Amino acid sequence: MTHAYQEIYLSKAQSTLGDAFDYAVNVCHMDGTTFTILFCASSVSKRMENGESAYIAGKSGTEIVLDVVSETMGKSLSAKSHEHMGRSREYWIGWAAAYYQWHSGRKYSDIFKVIPFEDMQKMYYTLHEADITKFVETADKLMKEHFTETNLKRIRTAYGLTQAELAKRSGVSLRSIQMYEQRNKDINKASVETVYSLARVLGCTIEDLIER
Repeated sequence: MTHAYQEIYLSKAQSTLGDAFDYAVNVCHMDGTTFTILFCASSVSKRMENGESAYIAGKSGTEIVLDVVSETMGKSLSAKSHEHMGRSREYWIGWAAAYYQWHSGRKYSDIFKVIPFEDMQKMYYTLHEADITKFVETADKLMKEHFTETNLKRIRTAYGLTQAELAKRSGVSLRSIQMYEQRNKDINKASVETVYSLARVLGCTIEDLIER
């Protein structure tokens, strides 16, 4: 799995998004679900997903909130003092979401679509003191239950190709494509040449076809 940015920046990205959620909800008194929607709709979330240093290491949580609100609502919030004792529930939500996004490579919009803010709030009580891998396991399970189609099938369908057409153009056997889409074979364990051949025909990257 190739991550959008190096692990040395992960802790900063987590604390930044944690502070952003804490500031939005507990200082600005925004509804958590509303802020989540605005964050996912903004270019800020995409820039963090892409590992832009200005957003994962350069901005504070307060600045993240100000940018999100300005871009999505056209409003200018005046920065308020932001002091918090320890990790609030909202801080943990942003902190955990940032880790999972880095770990999985998924979009924030997909993460919060499957695990809404309200559900993250409920997870806090059982997972906030556990190792982050426990949250990852839970999130992975929910993602697989929600996104039942494999990435290969989803992208092939969107591209408008049948399995047979993809097999002919890529040189990958029809049977292999069928088994990858049915999860009877793990595409993550396929050769780089095989996945590259499929990606080339479908106009996507190898990473797009990998299951997370």
